[in-house]
Amino acid sequence: MGTPDSAREPIKIGNFEIVEEIGQGGMGVIYLARQPALERLVVLKKIRREMLSDPSMLSRFQLEARTAAAVHHQNVVAVHDCFPARGTHFIAQEYVDGIDLRALLAKIDHLNHVMAGLICLEIIRGLEEIHARGIVHRDLKPANVMVGKSGEVKIADFGIAFDGGSKGLTRPGTMVGSVPYMSPEQMLGKRVDNRNDLFSFGVLLYEMVTGATPFHEPEDDSLELLLESMQSEDYPSPRTLKPSVPRWMVRLIRSCLRAKPAQRIPTATHVRQILERRLQTTSPADCRSRILDFLWGRKVMRPVNGTTSRRPARDSPARDGRRRRWALPLLGSTAALVLIVSLQLLGVLFRQESGAAEPDALLPAVVEPSEPASVRFVAYPWAQVRVDDHPVFDTPRAEPVRLTEGRHQLFFDHPTYGRAEYYIELAAGEDRVVRHAFEEAPRP
Repeated sequence: MGTPDSAREPIKIGNFEIVEEIGQGGMGVIYLARQPALERLVVLKKIRREMLSDPSMLSRFQLEARTAAAVHHQNVVAVHDCFPARGTHFIAQEYVDGIDLRALLAKIDHLNHVMAGLICLEIIRGLEEIHARGIVHRDLKPANVMVGKSGEVKIADFGIAFDGGSKGLTRPGTMVGSVPYMSPEQMLGKRVDNRNDLFSFGVLLYEMVTGATPFHEPEDDSLELLLESMQSEDYPSPRTLKPSVPRWMVRLIRSCLRAKPAQRIPTATHVRQILERRLQTTSPADCRSRILDFLWGRKVMRPVNGTTSRRPARDSPARDGRRRRWALPLLGSTAALVLIVSLQLLGVLFRQESGAAEPDALLPAVVEPSEPASVRFVAYPWAQVRVDDHPVFDTPRAEPVRLTEGRHQLFFDHPTYGRAEYYIELAAGEDRVVRHAFEEAPRP
């Protein structure tokens, strides 16, 4: 990878300027490029000219661009443009400053279950949106998951994705994908659905916590033994390789790696809900912050030529789970109680010394109940709202919610655009409007 010569005029491809070549694949060449109009870096994928003689290859290349461009989500690499230039065709897509998951695992062998869970939570959020668009990725593997220097995780490469709403380019009986991340039905060339990607997700999670894939590619290039192992669900338990892997994660992996699609965990939403509940982490921002801490703490990410620096992590209130949420209020209440009792005891002692007797001095004072706060919730485009342990309701809601003074935890949920978490501090009798707009939602 060379350093661009600043004295030389950059090569222009459409509205982009080539910075350098960053890789080659079976179908073409990949460049890092600059888009001067928007002052940003992008990735340009070029199809090889010799492949243009086969109309199906160009159709596949264009289908990749259209399929990826249909997905708008913070955990999916965005496609900006697809255009012809210089006798061939290009795809312009989002540049993620970081490394892919394959390179990450090569550096540190395996991840602890919490970090693996956080990265997989971000992956499954992207996969949930992909499936919501009627798309099956079909090539989910470490090389196609990008981990950025700001802690972001994004799914990339829709080269063999299948759009259920369009006519596929793969003939029935044709095996496409990457061994050993393919499901048994994909290896047999059958038509697949979203559960195919969940199988690949299970392989990913297994590899992240153990450092090895559950099914090993045979050395003699014969796939029969591999397929037989998949169909018989014959693989070592993750706890056999890494006893620290919790049992709930083993069960999740097993539910993803079931040989028959009908017996697998049914949707990405189910996987996401399990991970959110077990990790007690629901905010995407909190996930990125903790992943960022890990990457820089393990020196996986380093500054390059002074151009990349660590962004400080936010101190999320949900970061330490339930223990931290309850410890601070409990500590404050205990301290206040001790202070009140101490002052009352001092008062009693003072009165005893002065000869004033007051037998009721230690009785608790009568506290008048405070007026509840009135809170309205607004979400775009809409959301299911949960406040603490109160019943869930949908927006828009005309009637305000009455809440006691103090700190409250809020969740805005949308089946397509994910979840947002807030903490608010309310005063007695306060009128408050809490608004949230999902970033991925299209603007009117």
